[in-house]
Amino acid sequence: MTVSGSPHIYGDQTVKKIMWGVVIATLPAMLVSVWYFGIGAITTTAVAVLTCVIAEYLMRRYLLNEEHPDVSDGSAIITGMLLSFNVPSSLPWWQTMLGSIFAIGVAKISFGGLGRNLFNPALVGRVFLLISFPVNMTTWPVPLSNRWVLVDALTGPTPLGQLKEGLANGETIAALKVHLPSYQDMFMGQIGGSLGEVSAIAILIGGLYMLYRGIISWHIPVAYLTTVAVFSGILYLINPAHYIDPLFHLLAGGLMLGAFFMATDMVTSPMSHKGMLVFGLGCGLLTVMIRNWGAYPEGVSFAILIMNAFVPLINKGFKPKRFGEVTNG
Repeated sequence: MTVSGSPHIYGDQTVKKIMWGVVIATLPAMLVSVWYFGIGAITTTAVAVLTCVIAEYLMRRYLLNEEHPDVSDGSAIITGMLLSFNVPSSLPWWQTMLGSIFAIGVAKISFGGLGRNLFNPALVGRVFLLISFPVNMTTWPVPLSNRWVLVDALTGPTPLGQLKEGLANGETIAALKVHLPSYQDMFMGQIGGSLGEVSAIAILIGGLYMLYRGIISWHIPVAYLTTVAVFSGILYLINPAHYIDPLFHLLAGGLMLGAFFMATDMVTSPMSHKGMLVFGLGCGLLTVMIRNWGAYPEGVSFAILIMNAFVPLINKGFKPKRFGEVTNG
């Protein structure tokens, strides 16, 4: 363990407390996803969590040669839950398993385990699934349709998918808004999408809980959401017929989930507050750019992973002054 120089401040937070605090924060979104997608949400989450826990135990035992791997800290459970939040409830169970194994094995264990990974494991698993199974990863069940029976559910587009397709066909924003979900539905969750992106209010409740508990700080979420609002607002003012208003971008897709749960990952985000603001700014700019000009309708996962790669440089550029250091002037 590497310990920084004095002074040290004693705190009662432990890795296990922090991890289980995040697990508790995901419960509102989990309950909402179960309400809208039923048994599909339950099975997808259960498969992802169990696979992540088992995979981490086996890999730490036989690849990292740990005598008694302790997987009770909750980190593998968080990876499983966040991965399930980033996939549709209709994703076949074996594909969910593959994504979970990839997330733990490639994005976490290959770097040496907890605290050493460069990229967010759940997002790496999602991108792996998106590249490997693009059809299943972009097939979205309609909320409240066949929730409690094991049959193929009705499917429909996400709000961002509708927007992207409509603009590609030459439609204007005014014409598209007639068919897009209302902001109330997007806020409450009655829209198509992955498990963790359908209800902005559920994600906000979990995010506020983590802020209250001191698990995360406000810097990344505020910088991320503010940048998206400002950048998309500028585009909207320039050409409202082609660019939609900022509120849509804030409520649609996985932005809330990414801002509060994915970008704030302690291991893969900057250590200093100034670095966090830069990180959030970069995530916001990339998200809006990908959504408006990229091939995919959503850009949160790619934006956060790209900024994860810059975290070592951000940490180097925003090193805090050493205690007792005297600067010239």
